[in-house]
Amino acid sequence: MKKIFTLLVLVLFLSVTSCSNEDDPLDNPVAINPVINKQPTGSSANDLLSDKKFKSMVIEVVYVTGFEPSSTAINNFVNFLTARTYKPSGIRVVKRSIPSPGNSPYTNEEIVSIEDANRTKYNNADEIAVWAFFADGKSSKDTDTSVILGTAYRNTSFVIYEQTIQGLSDSPFEPNRSLLETTVITHEFGHILGLTNLGTDLQSNHEDAEHPKHCIEKTCLMYWSSEFGGGIGNMVSSGAAPQLDAQCIADLKANGGR
Repeated sequence: MKKIFTLLVLVLFLSVTSCSNEDDPLDNPVAINPVINKQPTGSSANDLLSDKKFKSMVIEVVYVTGFEPSSTAINNFVNFLTARTYKPSGIRVVKRSIPSPGNSPYTNEEIVSIEDANRTKYNNADEIAVWAFFADGKSSKDTDTSVILGTAYRNTSFVIYEQTIQGLSDSPFEPNRSLLETTVITHEFGHILGLTNLGTDLQSNHEDAEHPKHCIEKTCLMYWSSEFGGGIGNMVSSGAAPQLDAQCIADLKANGGR
């Protein structure tokens, strides 16, 4: 049976632009409170979207050696953020590699532990920080018929199962890797921005009742591709990453975004 690609699993825990490589010293040496970045998914949507509190954003991209995301996908991610958020002091990316944690397949709890042990960027006075981890293994929730490509699990944190993406791309009849990465990254961050009905209020009735927190529109980035719809393969079949539909954009605008 052909394997269906599952775009995301949401895990809710209670618990200008530049790019540089390797360790970057903490900016603005002020007191930080890591707990602020360990809140439920979607709860920081307004802070990420607007410039009311945070004038800039830093994205800490950490990847296991050998599993670095493509520069095209990261650039597309920054372009997505620039188009939808207000950050007048800019959006920057800091990248570095870490050795393999060696725990694949990864449970949600293990992903959290990896972040807690390796994250260095947290919110400061006027900059909001995002953690993006690119893993060298698969999710422990993969099955024989579906695989998880990414998970948004905190207010400023998400994981991309880069090994799985690499295994499902850049071969005949498979999507382009940077296209697949772009789709998964922006979909996951859509949830961090509160979509759909996950911290950013609906301006119209477009949440999928059968797949909560996803848009009902099949062409929207935030659509849940069901098992019977061919999964993410159908979403990227046009050769371009899916975009947010007008209803999702209206939700973001109402919550301080563009």
